Amino acid sequence: MSDNWVVQNLENALETWNEKLAEIWQLLTQSPENFKGGTIWNVIKTINGTVQAIGLALLVLFFVVGIVKTCGSFAEVKKPEVAIKLFVRFALAKAVVTYGLELMMALFSIVQGVISTIMTAAGMGTAQQTVLPAEIVTAIEDCGFWESIPLWAVTLIGGLFITILSFIMILSVYGRFFKLYIYTAIAPVPLATFAGEPSQQVGKSFLKSYAAVCLEGAIIVLACIIFSLFTSTPPVVDPNAAAVTQVWSYIGELIFNLLVLVGTVKMADRVVREMMGL
Repeated sequence: MSDNWVVQNLENALETWNEKLAEIWQLLTQSPENFKGGTIWNVIKTINGTVQAIGLALLVLFFVVGIVKTCGSFAEVKKPEVAIKLFVRFALAKAVVTYGLELMMALFSIVQGVISTIMTAAGMGTAQQTVLPAEIVTAIEDCGFWESIPLWAVTLIGGLFITILSFIMILSVYGRFFKLYIYTAIAPVPLATFAGEPSQQVGKSFLKSYAAVCLEGAIIVLACIIFSLFTSTPPVVDPNAAAVTQVWSYIGELIFNLLVLVGTVKMADRVVREMMGL
């Protein structure tokens, strides 16, 4: 690392970003079962098992309400075709509530496979490092004391922006895990609505919303890949320009790309929901 304070400030900000990006990369390939050593997952499984008893009770309620609303009379329920249809619906709904956790984890595994495929296709097994160009370092180190004063202001502002955006980015990814845990914990209740034909739309919307949360990971990975490709080709540095101009141009473009990346990640949920018609 350079002994120049301005260069050190920029490199520290980029190092913070690289660390957060590597953490994001790791989180996106991690299962909720292994997140934070599995401690949170064990608690969520316990909550899911407790709520499952409520879901089974609601299952009967939704089933009875569905019969009342869809069948004109009790005589209609006696018809073999209607009775078989109701029995199959109840059996399938009970299976969905009982094995809902396995169903949701299977859906998550499918999406994780999609994420791994995207990473492999892009040829990026790990997050790409953003490095300060050597031309910028040379230009800064060649500056005198008075010339370096505006550079201090530029790098302070730029470094602060990069650090803040790094934490906003990582918080968005952590937020996805929170949503996955919340959906998993409460799953038996909305899944119980499959027992009744009038209420089954609630269960369908729940599964679509859960799939949307899982797919957010794919959108985040794509955004990170595109950002890495942008930063792998740094802006052309004019060697004849003043050092502050060179640094400002580089930081400005980097912050712009970071803002686009963070904005895309923040809107990942909305993008996936629009794709799924939610």
